[in-house]
Amino acid sequence: MKRTLFTNGRIYMDGQFQDVDLLVQDGRVAGFGGKADDVVDLGGKLLVPGFLDLHTHGGDGVDVNAATAEDLAKIGRFFAKNGTTGWLCSILTDTPEQTLWCIDQAKAAMKAPITGAQLMGIHLEGPFLSVEYKGAMPEHLLQKGNAELFRKYQQAADGAVRYITVSPEVEGVVDMIAEIAGHTTVAIGHSGADYETSCAAIDAGAACCTHTFNAMGLFHQHRPGIMGAVLERPVCCEAICDGRHLHPGSVRMLLACKGWDKVVAVTDSIQAAGLPDGHYKLGVNDVVVEDGDAKLASNGVRAGSTLTTGQALRNLVKFTGESVEKVLPLLTCNPARLIGMDYRKGSIAPGKDADLVVLDQDLNVTATYVAGECVFAGEN
Repeated sequence: MKRTLFTNGRIYMDGQFQDVDLLVQDGRVAGFGGKADDVVDLGGKLLVPGFLDLHTHGGDGVDVNAATAEDLAKIGRFFAKNGTTGWLCSILTDTPEQTLWCIDQAKAAMKAPITGAQLMGIHLEGPFLSVEYKGAMPEHLLQKGNAELFRKYQQAADGAVRYITVSPEVEGVVDMIAEIAGHTTVAIGHSGADYETSCAAIDAGAACCTHTFNAMGLFHQHRPGIMGAVLERPVCCEAICDGRHLHPGSVRMLLACKGWDKVVAVTDSIQAAGLPDGHYKLGVNDVVVEDGDAKLASNGVRAGSTLTTGQALRNLVKFTGESVEKVLPLLTCNPARLIGMDYRKGSIAPGKDADLVVLDQDLNVTATYVAGECVFAGEN
């Protein structure tokens, strides 16, 4: 029954920073103050909930679609350095055989001892996606809606497919959403669906939009399309806040339209995150990164990002001009709520997992804790 007391810091709870001491016991928040075996002196720094990344394809030289369980742990250690405490591995559209292999590796990684950010589950980005808006998806592997194939993947994953991206206009997808929405969180994206079809997908159970405004049909006053549907209807919207996928003004507009509780910051990072410019992979695709901007070698289409959650936090504060207190939910409680894990993750409260990040006054990550254990301690 290890007890750790975090003292002399400012703790983010209920949307504001509070001057209290936080007690952690056996991996969970136990309360405030009291006796402890270990004391962590925060030195006046900020203690916030760990960041959650629901859409990422890798980092630190590892591509999720080729990652062993050990490779996934390596990604987790890199993510922890940037404040991520929980993540979903996003499996890019691939062959059924390779997808099942990726699922097996993810299952093994989820059972292994935690050495970095916790792998919470799987995000399937495809294969039920539009050819026209395929982005970095290999066209020959895209499929019509197929609930039976999803169930095969979910069974292989022991229920760990927590999130899937589909395109509403693809044949069979709206019916598929109605069948699977009770078993995973469904997002719509990579899509040029019209307004009516997009609304039908939302009515069937879709709860989010994947990398909003990217790889999707845009708004027209006579044809509002998928963009109009997700802005109007009460679904969440992913946002890649790297300054490339979205102009700062577009981020502000999205927040103004949706409200701060309906936007989920994601990285959509690839294996190049944390590494210099050069040549990399994204699934079966060759990617070139120049000035931190990842694009397909074949046609120059943007292919994921090199963003980290820590940088996304700092970008959002800069883009919006708002306080870190207002921005933090986009990386914490909003993603936790979207995938139904807010009972354990996304906020600092008694009984919840002690997934914590220490920030200095410039919002740099100086330490990261998962289940109360330190998985990253920086020099500061």
